[in-house]
Amino acid sequence: MTVSRKVVGLSVAKNKKTTKKYFVQEMKNQMKKVSWTTKEELYICGKVVIGAIFILGIGIYGIDLCIRLLLNGIGYLVGMRGA
Repeated sequence: MTVSRKVVGLSVAKNKKTTKKYFVQEMKNQMKKVSWTTKEELYICGKVVIGAIFILGIGIYGIDLCIRLLLNGIGYLVGMRGA
């Protein structure tokens, strides 16, 4: 390996270390700019999500019940007609 290749290899390694330092420093700066939610906001949003899941679950159950009754009725009518 020639001396010029060793020098190029060393400069590339040095640039990687500088890039890592720069990345970590920039990441810390960006994390300071983040607006974090408060406990109250998190609590309210959690209640909204749980409520929405509950309401959607009841809605899906209602639709499922209607479809099941409709299909059972159709099956009953087909059974009466075939007998």
